[in-house]
Formats: sequence, structure tokens, C-alpha cells
Amino acid sequence: MAVSIKKSIIPIVLVVIFILWLLSIWWGWMPSAYNVKSRTQEAAKISNVEMIPGYATTTALIDVTTWLVDKPGGFLSNDMTPPGLIMDNMPAFEYGVLEQVRDLALVMRLDFSRSQSQSTGDKDLETAQNKMNISHKNWMLPSAEKEYKLAINAFKRYRSRLVAEDQTEAQFYTRADNLSDWLREIEKRLGSISQNLSASVGNDVFDTNLAGDPTARQSTRSASEVEIKTSWFKIDDVFYESRGATWAILHFLKAVEIDFADVLEKKNAQVSLKQIIRDLEATQEAVWSPMVLNGSGFGFLANHSLVMANYVSRANAALIDLRRLLEQG
Repeated sequence: MAVSIKKSIIPIVLVVIFILWLLSIWWGWMPSAYNVKSRTQEAAKISNVEMIPGYATTTALIDVTTWLVDKPGGFLSNDMTPPGLIMDNMPAFEYGVLEQVRDLALVMRLDFSRSQSQSTGDKDLETAQNKMNISHKNWMLPSAEKEYKLAINAFKRYRSRLVAEDQTEAQFYTRADNLSDWLREIEKRLGSISQNLSASVGNDVFDTNLAGDPTARQSTRSASEVEIKTSWFKIDDVFYESRGATWAILHFLKAVEIDFADVLEKKNAQVSLKQIIRDLEATQEAVWSPMVLNGSGFGFLANHSLVMANYVSRANAALIDLRRLLEQG
């Protein structure tokens, strides 16, 4: 009797495992880049409104955040059941996207929607930014995805007020200094991403934290030279987190290209931004290998992390030049 029960259970277990495996493939399918301009025009047409300054950036922010919670499988980072519980590549991608959403939400609240430092902030943007800061690991009371959906609703309310002629308190200011402030944050993010990716092969790094300022001090003494190397078990997580971050930045820059068109044209900086976008698009090319390879710099096998780090570093260098161009009188 016991033998027959075991024989009947084994096929069921195998079927369940196979179904979970298929779900993990479906849920883990990485998103491709989409046309931000077409998507913004479609949203404006559906709402029967004009594409005023700020509409493209807000729409891109809404779309990227909506993808986090509405994609196949939903938000996976806080899943407590399989297959989401045992997946790591998509949760890493999600976290990369989430960090960029949080950054832009903060800039929207503090810079883009305010005319000067003494002006009041927008209530909907304040609500949205606070909701986005809940831990992505929260799965109940409240769950992360529930808070993110509330943030999306707040972003939508801000966008609706933005296009309403009788709602003058909702504003989006396309100034060169506003854009420069956000690019400075992106610059730091891309620099960090490039360093994390390069650490896949290990680097001996000198301590340059105080370089260039003889009066600078730091709270505790650190080694003059350290080795930075990503654990073999974390290589793919770092890769997909970086891929998620660059995916989000790519779409936000495409939206900024629309909203800040006049500023970029005045500075003759359209081509500079297009080159940054092209380099970031290269980070989203299909990975044909079944796993993220981690060969040495000039070794026999490829190193996917170093390939992406190359594109990120190029984009970051061009971004620094663009920011300096915007800051010139």
C-alpha cells in the first residue's frame, strides 16, 4: 500500500516541479526597451490632453513603476512561495529599477515640481515618494506592491493636475539647473554600477577618498590599498541589478529628451543625450549565454559584467560632459 502511494505521488511532484520551472521562465523574462515618445503620445491621446512639459517624464515614471507590480508574476522581491521564493535574477532586476524610480520620485518632489528652494512641494509627489520608500522585502502589513500601487495613483493624480488649466499649483519646471541636479544623481549611480560590475574579476584599489584636498579628513582610518571582488555567488545578481537600473535610466532619459527639448536645443546638447541613450541601449542587448559568464579580463571565456561595465562607463563619461555643458552660462 505504501509503495503504491509513493508511486502515485512521484508523478505529481514531477508535474508540480515542471510547472514551477515553466512559471519561473515566464516570470523571469526580462523586459525590452519600449518607445517612450509613442507611449507618451498614446497616453495623452487617451486622456485627450496636450503633451505639456513634464508629461513625458511623469508618464515614464508611472509606466516603469506599473511594470514593477503588474508584470507576469507581479512583484517578486517579497515572494514567500515558489517559484518567486527561489528566483534571484528578476528580483535583482526589480531592485535596480526600484532604486531609479525612488531617485526620480525624490527629484520630482524636490526639484522638477518646485520653482525655487523656498517654494512648497507638491502633496501628491510627496505621498508617492514616501510610498516608494517602503522596503521591497515587505510582504504584508502593508505589502510593498500595495504601497507602490498607491504611489502610482499619486503620480497619476499629479499628472492629471499637471495638465488641468485650473490646477496651477501642480507644475513641472524644465530648467537647466533642475536637469543638471538630476543628472548629477544619475552620474553617481552609473559610477557605482560600473564599479560593482568591474569587481567581478577583482580589483586592487588605492584609497583615493581624500585625494585632491589636503585639509580633508575621514572619521576612521582605512587601508591604503584594498581588493574589491564580487563573490562568485553574487555575480549574476549584480549583473541583473545593474541591467535593471540601466533599463529604468534609459527610459527616464528618453522622457527627459522630450520634456527638456528646448533646454537641450539651447545648449546644443541633443546629440550628447542621444549618445548616452545609445550606450545605455547597448546594456539591454540579449544575453545569449544560459548563464552570466565571469571569465577573466583577457581570458578564454567572456565576462558579461565587464562588457556591461564598458557601456555604463561610456554613458557615464558622456553624462558628465552633458551636465557640465548644462551648467555653463
